[in-house]
Amino acid sequence: MNQIHNPHLRVAQVLAGAARGGAENFFVRLVSGLQASGHLGQKAFIRAHQHRMDALASAGVPVEGFRFGGSLDVFGRLRYRRALRRFRPDIVMTWMNRASISTPPGDYTLICRLGHYYNLKYYRHADYWVGISRGICDHLIQGGMPAERVFHIPNFADETPVAPLPRDSFNTPADRPLILAAGRLHVNKGFDILLQAMTRVPDAILWLAGSGPEEESLKTLCAELKLEDRVRFLGWRNDVTRLMRTADLFVCPSRHEGLGSIVMESWAHECPIVATNSQGPGELIDSGQTGLVTPVDEPEPLAKAIQTLLDHPQQAQQLVTNARDLYWKKYSQAVVVQQYLDFYHQVHRK
Repeated sequence: MNQIHNPHLRVAQVLAGAARGGAENFFVRLVSGLQASGHLGQKAFIRAHQHRMDALASAGVPVEGFRFGGSLDVFGRLRYRRALRRFRPDIVMTWMNRASISTPPGDYTLICRLGHYYNLKYYRHADYWVGISRGICDHLIQGGMPAERVFHIPNFADETPVAPLPRDSFNTPADRPLILAAGRLHVNKGFDILLQAMTRVPDAILWLAGSGPEEESLKTLCAELKLEDRVRFLGWRNDVTRLMRTADLFVCPSRHEGLGSIVMESWAHECPIVATNSQGPGELIDSGQTGLVTPVDEPEPLAKAIQTLLDHPQQAQQLVTNARDLYWKKYSQAVVVQQYLDFYHQVHRK
């Protein structure tokens, strides 16, 4: 078992997440980044997905796996709570609904971290709350959480330097404009709107990376729109940043998006972005400066913005430069990790 590193504060990080997902990937990045700082003694309490346990262990984070079942999983919940008490944390930070429901108040500071506009009934027992966007913080405050106990701390991207893929990957004609979209294939992500927009961008190829419940309906729509020769369904990918380095443009067509961590990825890896005005991207992107923003659920303006950046590469490059500079100033791993360290020490003193 890994030894806790330099335990000034003992922090339990609790995630009952899915096998794959953006929030789950960020959990590993943040917990690993905090561990590398040397200023915390952490332990991760997570659903026992082996690849995530291995990733955390390789970053020096002690980790233990649990079922995090439903309300009938009495033994599993008891086992988790006993392990949490044995760790004797100063701070416990829970991520999303299931972890928060499973974690009672205790002789520690309980922080619930929200990455979306969740039902607040699962979070009222916490001492403090972190919202990853200002909109989520407003949601918490309007829902009755004391404003002085609500903190805004954003996400950061996977900053690992990567090389682009060959332009002709996935049977792609190398001389065609290349658009990338990525995320869970869920109705909230608006990929149906992107497919409709693609009918108005006649020369471009779309790489759509992701898996999820809408996969078959999206493939059916693709066939109905006669886009099968221009859309590549890539499935779930662990190399989205390499895809960003390859594509001419990234598109985030979401109907609902808590922060849009994928926006950070595009900024850090210098891929110009077009996004719909969903909650997170609409808050983050200064349209015309760090990306282009179009109305939610409207294919025609989305297509027009895509075509604009494909037709004007100098404008696209200026957006990339502006976004890259903003990212490293306000949203980088170094900045966000320090914000969490300051926050933990601030709330622990209270």
